[in-house]
Amino acid sequence: MKKDKTHIHWYPGHIAKAERKLKEQLSLVDAVIEVIDARLPFSSSYDNITGLLGQKPRLILLNKSDLTDKNELKKWISILEEKNQVPVIATDAKSSRDLNSVVNKIIELSEPAIQAVMKKGLLRRPARVMVVGMPNVGKSSIINKLTRSSKTKTGAKAGVTRQQQWVRINPRLDLLDTPGIIPMRQDDQEAALKLAFVNSVSENAYSNEIAAKELFDILVQKYPAQFRTYYNFNEEEELSIENLALKRNWIISGGQPDIERTSVYLLRDFREGKIGKFILD
Repeated sequence: MKKDKTHIHWYPGHIAKAERKLKEQLSLVDAVIEVIDARLPFSSSYDNITGLLGQKPRLILLNKSDLTDKNELKKWISILEEKNQVPVIATDAKSSRDLNSVVNKIIELSEPAIQAVMKKGLLRRPARVMVVGMPNVGKSSIINKLTRSSKTKTGAKAGVTRQQQWVRINPRLDLLDTPGIIPMRQDDQEAALKLAFVNSVSENAYSNEIAAKELFDILVQKYPAQFRTYYNFNEEEELSIENLALKRNWIISGGQPDIERTSVYLLRDFREGKIGKFILD
């Protein structure tokens, strides 16, 4: 089937399957850590997250915060805390400085579920939590960060599916080592394109050229100085994908700029934080 170059597509069957699996995992835990890409604090979150998670206590981690503007990020933390009425912590997988804060906060959020267990006459047990989020926001990196100091697999638990593997983070916290994938929908194509910018969408679902042109427009509008500096455009030079290709000497037959190659490199440079540290929402 020919790929529609103007829209990003996901398939209902995949979404339904992902939702079923996520709900099965949620039944095993006391609280969840929702991972969001800090560059897209709205676009990489799920509109109906409370409908999906139910009453599970939630901690939001703004991952890849090292790729964002710190002043803007502080504003977004306040916005998300007010909007969601849950705690928000900025983090990145490269640093362990905030590890204690994350662990202590998720244990705190799990405490009501632990108290409910104890009221039934059972002994206190460690909190059981899982990491959820859309594809490629860094869920596995967060799991690796949390489990770095403790690789002790605790195996199957009473009433818990045997296929699920748990890692003992500390005596008070067990982590499900399989990330819960929140399925994406294609209702909002603007958000879908932003997810493509950060590589949260399969490359089979979009055109590099269209995604790069949309990214280019946002960067030039919001961060023209950083764009000019990184790509060595002077103030007189017009900012365009075509001119960027010509500056890099990426030419195809007939002397035309190689837009496809330029698009791939522009997306890569943004994803790696080379152009600058940005928040696109």
